[in-house]
Amino acid sequence: MFMKLPNFSLGPEWKELKKIESLKPSVRSIMFYAENAGSIVHLQPLIDELTESLEREICYITSNRSDPILTTKNKKIHAFYIGSGTARTKLFLSLKADVLVMDMPDLETFHIKRSKTQPVHYVYVFHSMFSMHSYLRKGAVDHFDTIFCVGPHHVKEIRATEDVYGLKSKNLIEYGYGHLDTLLQETFMFKQQISNNNNKKRIIVAPSFGVNSLLETKSLEIIKILLDAQYHVTVRPHPITTRKSPHIIKMIQDEFQGNSDFVLETDISSYDSLYSSDCMISDWSGVSMEYAFAFTRPVIFVDVPKKINNPNFEDIHCEPIEVSIRTKIGYVISPNELEKIPEKIYSLLENLDEFRKQIIEIRSKTVFNIGKSAIVGGKHIAKIADECKAINKL
Repeated sequence: MFMKLPNFSLGPEWKELKKIESLKPSVRSIMFYAENAGSIVHLQPLIDELTESLEREICYITSNRSDPILTTKNKKIHAFYIGSGTARTKLFLSLKADVLVMDMPDLETFHIKRSKTQPVHYVYVFHSMFSMHSYLRKGAVDHFDTIFCVGPHHVKEIRATEDVYGLKSKNLIEYGYGHLDTLLQETFMFKQQISNNNNKKRIIVAPSFGVNSLLETKSLEIIKILLDAQYHVTVRPHPITTRKSPHIIKMIQDEFQGNSDFVLETDISSYDSLYSSDCMISDWSGVSMEYAFAFTRPVIFVDVPKKINNPNFEDIHCEPIEVSIRTKIGYVISPNELEKIPEKIYSLLENLDEFRKQIIEIRSKTVFNIGKSAIVGGKHIAKIADECKAINKL
């Protein structure tokens, strides 16, 4: 008598992996990988350019179950959900593609490795305008072949890193920042749609996360100061703060939820509050540069201790852009002088026209190909794919 074995399934992600592996080489030639819900804003402009303007087919792999591309009607996109488990690890190890584009760093550092079956060309797209050596871990982009640089600071930092650590020279593309281009395109439309009914100045508080972040250390104090100064206040916590520090979110809710001039925005998928605000208050959040450059409005930086992801960042003798640019796109204030924020907001907004001219000039020097990054990036991805395809056929 034989023992009946239980039904066993490796799950839907493994079925998707088989589908990916069975795709025609032409469909697998250009692949994109989205690590999380934030990836799409950085990859979408390139995908649109490749599939619409250049009429290329692409394969899109995502670890975000709610990724909107999974339900796209664009027939040139072949989209698959791979999860974040062993099916994803296996996909990367056995990947057969000519080029893979992603905004996830740390390739080869942890469990996500380069393909062992084909010489795939790996392209990294930055998900922040901040300096590479300060906001990413050491070695985060060392194992990519091509880097799409936001601006001259990334080129300088990567070349300096290669010199300091004796690394192989990478292919650096003067790309830009696709998300900034998207925000710039949508700004006028949102200005027309959003009205300010009570005519109060609207302040958005959008800090980073961590034990030293603005919300973790000064949330109640700063919100009260702004409300007492008769501002409309929207607080947009970082998703990691919402997830890992729910007690902070509850504390803020309990204190201010009855105030009609206060909004707590934990769903940050919408940008309406950014478009409609007059000034941002932040600490070291990457959204600060996006805000200043997209909306040409000031940022007040509360000078809490900076979160260090790379303890060796001083090996690279380049001042991080997020440090050098703060006084050019806003005002830096000590966390011990928060009561001065209302007068600083007033001063910045009183001189807004001159301030906007300054930001536009700084933006043009900091970011490559403003308004054209997708065109530049799509052309390079197609070229790399064609060159790799020719080599892989030999």
